[in-house]
Amino acid sequence: MRWVFHVDMDAFYASIEQRDDPSLRGKPVIVGGTRRRGVVAAASYEVREFGVYSAMPMTQALRKCPHAIVVSPRMDAYIEDSRKLMEVLGTYSPLVEPLSLDEAFLEMTGTQELFGPPREAAAAIKRDIKAATGLTASVGIAPNKFLAKLASDIDKPDGITLIPHGEEQSFIAPLPIRRIWGVGKKTESTMAAAGFVTIADVAATAEQELVRLFGPSFGAHLYRLSHGLDTRDVTTGRGRRSVGSESTLSYDIQGRKAVVRELRDRCETVARHLRAKNLRARGIRVKLRYTETFSLQTRQGPLPGEIDDGVTLWHTACELLDTLELDEPIRLVGAAAFDLADADEASQLSLFAQPSERSSRLEHAMDEIRAKFGDKIHRGE
Repeated sequence: MRWVFHVDMDAFYASIEQRDDPSLRGKPVIVGGTRRRGVVAAASYEVREFGVYSAMPMTQALRKCPHAIVVSPRMDAYIEDSRKLMEVLGTYSPLVEPLSLDEAFLEMTGTQELFGPPREAAAAIKRDIKAATGLTASVGIAPNKFLAKLASDIDKPDGITLIPHGEEQSFIAPLPIRRIWGVGKKTESTMAAAGFVTIADVAATAEQELVRLFGPSFGAHLYRLSHGLDTRDVTTGRGRRSVGSESTLSYDIQGRKAVVRELRDRCETVARHLRAKNLRARGIRVKLRYTETFSLQTRQGPLPGEIDDGVTLWHTACELLDTLELDEPIRLVGAAAFDLADADEASQLSLFAQPSERSSRLEHAMDEIRAKFGDKIHRGE
């Protein structure tokens, strides 16, 4: 039986501030920018009771909880505790896949003789994390990555949730559709208008109908995850895992239109790098850094096959913006393609069945033109 753990620290930034400053313990703490501008980088559990969450505009957060204590981020402290966290996780599995400073997947298949049954191993991991950092973590245990990440959020803070083999679909069926990876507020509203409220509603719909309603990439994605299916491996940081492009802007940008415009340039650059290295990608990641808090937000999702064209990368990346704050000043926009495969080994898609393959061939042709005549041809000069 395969077992994947998802270890997620509880209110990581805020918990570090409360640990290091005893006067903040038990108080509603917000880590973020000034009281007038910026976004919430992290929220303690005490302030979450007032409806305050990360990525919320600070003005809105302070309307919900006027007596909240706002603390400026201390990235050096957070990075140091993240290092201690990853060291602990590395003692339990050689396959640790960090997702951010405060969370990671572990491949725990076949480790029972070393650490006991999954719940016992999770409890031991939590104890070691507490000893190393003084902080609590929640652990999700499941047969795959999607379910493990979902499970870690069920019993927070300081919890352990296990989804047994054979009960994957029944476990997630009553959960709201927002629990599906990639379903943000806007997507949730669109799906609710179409009659989808719970994951069971999605699972009861034919894949072809989901594709018709939500497009080939996201429709197939919804179908797989609503049935509890996820074949992704837990991958370590060894070797080249992604190809990215990011730009620290000379001036701040705000609003979806400006972010989408900048994101297109980033995706085109990533696509050119992929083609130059004879690679294709199965996933896309978007990164934004906010000016006021200097906080970093990322979102990632699957691509509709093995992709090396900028148009498909860009269209999929834009779908990920729904769950990001776009109205606060942004100083950096980045995109990265991940889950890479050699183009010669990637499955060959039908030219007539896949618009992405047509875009790929067109962009390969443009690469040859640029190589021969320079970028002026591409810019129309």
